[in-house]
Amino acid sequence: MAYTNIDDPSAHFTATLYTGNGSTQDITNNANAGNFKPDYIWTKARGATGGHTNQNSNVGAGKQVYPHLAYQEETVSGVSAFLTNGFSLGSNGTSNADGITHIAWQWKCNGGTTTSKSSATVSGNVTTPCVQQVNTDAGFSILTYTASTSYAGTETHLEHGLGVGPKVLIVKRRDSSADWAVYHAENGASPSAGYGYLVLNSTAATATSSTYWLNTPAESNATLLAFGNNASVGADGGEYVCYAFAEKQGYSKFGKYIANGNAGGDGPFVYTGFKPAFFMVKNNRAGQNWLMVDAKRDPNNLVNHGLLANSTAAESTAVDFNVDFLSNGIKIRTVGTGWFNMYAGDEYYYMAFAENPFVTSTGIPTTAR
Repeated sequence: MAYTNIDDPSAHFTATLYTGNGSTQDITNNANAGNFKPDYIWTKARGATGGHTNQNSNVGAGKQVYPHLAYQEETVSGVSAFLTNGFSLGSNGTSNADGITHIAWQWKCNGGTTTSKSSATVSGNVTTPCVQQVNTDAGFSILTYTASTSYAGTETHLEHGLGVGPKVLIVKRRDSSADWAVYHAENGASPSAGYGYLVLNSTAATATSSTYWLNTPAESNATLLAFGNNASVGADGGEYVCYAFAEKQGYSKFGKYIANGNAGGDGPFVYTGFKPAFFMVKNNRAGQNWLMVDAKRDPNNLVNHGLLANSTAAESTAVDFNVDFLSNGIKIRTVGTGWFNMYAGDEYYYMAFAENPFVTSTGIPTTAR
């Protein structure tokens, strides 16, 4: 049985539905018994074409970037405050368009409490200073840093604080336009195995470059992240944010599955060890979107209200998005050439977070939907 140390996943991740009003409003989360102060907020308009937004409490309210775009960080009237159990919105139309339904996916880190890490010699590497916010229970940290050749030449070494090597990294340059860089341990991009990277604001397949992640175990490990000097992760003088995720049994899973191409809705089963709350997937084939589904928009099966992380498209309920959320994983139900199971043999890389663990720390199993 899949035991866990996280009996209430809503203490660390939640999704909230709301309708924009074009003015100001407070959004309240129904999570963790009324005690969920978010540190990473990702919003998207559902009922109309509209951009994605990202905000984090390391940088602070009023600053946002856009997952579907390479744009630099902007100062806007979006998230204006991180509240004890939610967040405040200003009049920005991307996150608060009047009369439009939206969703906010949210991760809790350390309630906005940060630690400034000075340069040091760690595992034989000179580190770059960073502002670190860490949730070791949930395997999540937010790092903000300025890359500089003053510390390790063309390399950037950061203390991530997780205590174990992360499985997923999402990195964005803040002070200048640059693509989002995504590291996923299952796509041949392990820091100890290769140089592969994905681009969040793109439909491109995995590419390789030695200027993104450095691939020796002494450089990227349970203590450090090691980046090259690519403009997306470590250009001299560039300001960045990095979201680092480590896997936690019963709460998060970062893996891959192989499509079987079945056109009748009998796709692969993806074991997670929990009843999912959120599922984001990228097919490692050029031209394929980042797919996003969740249990908040679909509390019952089928789960088929899909959004695209790399696109402004409104929410769709096309059969391309058909999946079932089960007590211990995800069953792919797309039909025809649905996006979750398009061609037999295709590799799909995913991020999943839990609604409930399959079995709690006291041995209580979750119920099916």
